[in-house]
Amino acid sequence: RVAQCRPNILFYEQNVFKVKLMIVILCALWTCIVLNPHCKPEQKSLWLKLLRRWSSVDVCPLEEGNHGNDLTNLTNVLPQVAPGNQDLLSHPHRTVFTRAIEACDLHWRDPHLQRIITGDHYTHYCYHDDVDSALFDARGWPLWREHVPTACARVDALRSHGYPREALRLAVAIVNTMRALQHTQLELYRAHKKELLHRGLTSITNMEGWVGHPLDPIGTLFSTLMETRRGFEEGAALDCSGTNALHYGPGVPLRLFLEEGESLVSLAVETALMGLGQQRAMPDGLYAQEKVCRNEEQLLAKLQEVRLDDTLVKVFRKQTLFLLEAGPYSALGEILYRESVPMHTFAKYLFTSLLPHHADLAYQTALRAMRLPVLESSIGGSDLSRPHHMVSVMPNRFPRWFTLSHIETQQCELASTMLTAAKGDAGKLQTVLESIQKNIHSSAHIFKLAQDAFKISTLMDSLPDLTLLKVSLELGLQVMRMTLSTLNWRRREMVRWLVTCATEVGVFALDSIMQSWFTLFTPTEATSVVANTVMSNTTIVRLHLDRHQQENLATSARTLALQCAMKDPQNCALSALTLCEKDHVAFETAYQIVLDAAATNMSYTQLFTIARYMEHRGFPVRAYKLATLAMTHLNLSYNQDTHPAINDVLWACALSQSLGKGELAAVIPLVVKSVKCATVLSDILRRCTLATPPMVAAHNRRNSGKPTLLDKAPLRQLLDATIGAYINTTHSRLTHISPRHYSEFIDFLGKARETFLMAQDGHAQFTQFIDNLKQIYKGKKKLMMLVRERFG
Repeated sequence: RVAQCRPNILFYEQNVFKVKLMIVILCALWTCIVLNPHCKPEQKSLWLKLLRRWSSVDVCPLEEGNHGNDLTNLTNVLPQVAPGNQDLLSHPHRTVFTRAIEACDLHWRDPHLQRIITGDHYTHYCYHDDVDSALFDARGWPLWREHVPTACARVDALRSHGYPREALRLAVAIVNTMRALQHTQLELYRAHKKELLHRGLTSITNMEGWVGHPLDPIGTLFSTLMETRRGFEEGAALDCSGTNALHYGPGVPLRLFLEEGESLVSLAVETALMGLGQQRAMPDGLYAQEKVCRNEEQLLAKLQEVRLDDTLVKVFRKQTLFLLEAGPYSALGEILYRESVPMHTFAKYLFTSLLPHHADLAYQTALRAMRLPVLESSIGGSDLSRPHHMVSVMPNRFPRWFTLSHIETQQCELASTMLTAAKGDAGKLQTVLESIQKNIHSSAHIFKLAQDAFKISTLMDSLPDLTLLKVSLELGLQVMRMTLSTLNWRRREMVRWLVTCATEVGVFALDSIMQSWFTLFTPTEATSVVANTVMSNTTIVRLHLDRHQQENLATSARTLALQCAMKDPQNCALSALTLCEKDHVAFETAYQIVLDAAATNMSYTQLFTIARYMEHRGFPVRAYKLATLAMTHLNLSYNQDTHPAINDVLWACALSQSLGKGELAAVIPLVVKSVKCATVLSDILRRCTLATPPMVAAHNRRNSGKPTLLDKAPLRQLLDATIGAYINTTHSRLTHISPRHYSEFIDFLGKARETFLMAQDGHAQFTQFIDNLKQIYKGKKKLMMLVRERFG
């Protein structure tokens, strides 16, 4: 029925889930259908015609979910197969029906294949190197040397069409072939090991891996072996030929070519380990890459359901040792292709499985799997023996790794698992630390590992694990170095956490990060977070410091603050002054740094802030000095009557007046030069004409408290500047005034008159000013009428 259906789902809309499900079903299902061992030629011919027609439809989904997969015919491998269709080979894309079309060229007439699936005792006892070496192994057991996914598709077809015994025989032959291939590859690598290690890089041997493959070969073999095993009776007897006799229900027992003591469960587990450990290239396209991850997780979930006994532990050890020694044929070998699929998830499973039985092997495997060469820089990427303490630059590459975030998360989990297991073992912790620093390139993941290590080390109610704490601190320092020159929204959290971690480690850790602050923190972070935290009472109590230790730590903090102030006076000068308050020499040094930087490196806002701080601390003369320096940087235009610096200017004038006429006389020219806003100048003028503010008594300086005369210096210059500012502002406002602002303008002239009248001849000046306005702007009749009504 399936063969006669028309694939209406080809005309899908934007439903990603349905599309992915369709790709999984169609690719394997139709391959299984056309591989029916007893289908008639006319049926296969009809299917082939339909498949080609469906495959040619423009909206037919692609096998890998993208348009970048240009693999040639990978199904037709054996000499017995007819050549592939040239039209298909020239087609640039492989659709979900391509493998089924290729499978139409396969047949079941090969005599060796027929003997494998039908005979229980098919062996070649006269085997030697130059006779039938492709068909039998050294023991004389039959092999089936076909492209593994294609061979496994045959197994799936036999099971689906009602031939479980034949499927099992072929599955065992395929697994034996895979094991023979492993040994061949190992010998080949050993022969060229010196050359490959010298080069430090390799090409990929498996562009199309078994895990994540559209035909799911490893999953098929695993399911065949495990599900068939459930129908067998327990206690299989080993006969003299070296094969296991297994009873599958009533009838004649089924004999398989298995090692002594081997079972279908151990064979299934070994098959899964071989597939998961295969070095293979990361495929193109989002769907294909997601399928690799999902298929790997599914296989591992099935493996976790199998209870490990002594026999399976031996299988794990055997396969793990092979994967570590197999060079470029293994994803855990010494030589790794740059874009091969990472082994973090698989290695985590191997680590937890082997740890109780072979701890050293478990760590060796996990550490080898920590690599992620695709993120190495183009310069240092091939040298996997050299640690990279700074973040590597990710080169542009194709294909894109859409699942990179997931992969890095798995890498982080593997590292966290090792850190947890290594608690208390200084040697192993140091090795894991070096691996993390070398292979993990995400500051966020390293920070997570640092936090995990910190939590684990401080979980116990007793004293914390100092060794693991130091690892946590080292990871935190790595994060600081990686994020120092990059934007990171968690940076402040990271800095605070690092200081907390260093506090837990001890006073020497705090002193160390302050000594090398310039490689870890910005000057602002070092003063506002690090130094402030170190000098807080909470830190002193937490560390149980005596007075000598407190002074040493405070000295380091003050030295750090001064260094930061010199490097970044704009942001660190005030913090440095605050931190150095209790040390006269350090405080004077910080003040001098501010004075030196005031001319070029500091804004009026920062200088006014420091000046107010000095006045608050009881240094009015220094506050006055800084205020005058701030005034030289200020520029208030005629229309900035709400500028935030106005209050600072008023404060500076009040401070100078409280100190005496000389100080006021010195600041007035600065005000006149910096402030062009008439309303601000008039406000300053009025304040200066009043009695001296109460702060005079506090500063104990000269001033009689009488109103200052406006016809004498220094206020005469301020009065003239204020009147001039009103005149200039009036002309500026009249240039582009609209009727809705007439009332506001009249009020402005009222304020101007008040200022004019403060001069001895102010009334005459204002009258002349109004007359000039009437003459110049006589075209604005309505406005001038309002002026006459108000001012005559």
